[in-house]
Amino acid sequence: MLKRALFFSTPYCLSLCDNQMIVHTREAPDMKKSIPIEDIGYVILEHQQTHITLPLLNALSDNNVAVILCGGNRLPNAMLMNLDANTTQSENFRAQIDAGEPLKKNLWKQVVEAKIRNQAALLNKLGKDGEKLKPYYMNVKSGDTDNREGIAAKIYWKELFGAEFCRSREGTPPNNLLNYGYTLLRAAVARALMGSGLFPQFGIFHRNRYNAFPLADDIMEGYRPYVDEIVYQLYTQQCTQLSQETKKELLHILYMDTRFPKMQRPLDVALSITSASLSKCFMGIEKKISYPRLE
Repeated sequence: MLKRALFFSTPYCLSLCDNQMIVHTREAPDMKKSIPIEDIGYVILEHQQTHITLPLLNALSDNNVAVILCGGNRLPNAMLMNLDANTTQSENFRAQIDAGEPLKKNLWKQVVEAKIRNQAALLNKLGKDGEKLKPYYMNVKSGDTDNREGIAAKIYWKELFGAEFCRSREGTPPNNLLNYGYTLLRAAVARALMGSGLFPQFGIFHRNRYNAFPLADDIMEGYRPYVDEIVYQLYTQQCTQLSQETKKELLHILYMDTRFPKMQRPLDVALSITSASLSKCFMGIEKKISYPRLE
């Protein structure tokens, strides 16, 4: 089921009643709107004077809703996730912890292949030269030991945004749009992983001791080009600042169409398919992570 994403950029009051999120303002407390908790997948709290009750936070957590908290700069700063989001969680955790290096290297190889393949597909879709990336997603080595991901990225960014563009978190636009889009994607991936009984803190490739969600950073790699597509469209329309409208457009990432060999699903649902397949890989049931192909 496709879940709703709720974005609060004004100081609403949010509470719980009969398993419904109740939304109202201080100025008009009697004018209330109710939203079923079961319909919600994401809640983004941007305004610093938003009021939310603890019972509502617990209800959202119980339903595996990703609650994203923004800082004073109105950028995502933290996320609330459920610690018990799957009935077979302990079994999945054990399989994930026990995974050997050969399996992890093979999984990372698949992630890199999916990422570069989708980067190439996006370039072709936008009328650019995606064929330059074909040698890099073909025959990726186990663990990507020759760093095809990094080499392909340098080619990809220059093809996408021009020779002068440098991808950096602190760089000039559209880096700010990419950062925001990737943060939303990361939250969505973490939510999907928890829903599949996986622990986002145990990564395949990313292992930074200060990173709370390394597995989400791993798995989101194959989905990054979907963010890049929206950012590219915004940038070509001269949207370079993170306005409310721009943020809402980036939020549409969750509902983009993605295509698997025999089906088409919104990106939010696709993430659940990918994370479920990853769980089966850790359990030894499957050998391949299921990623959509960008078309």
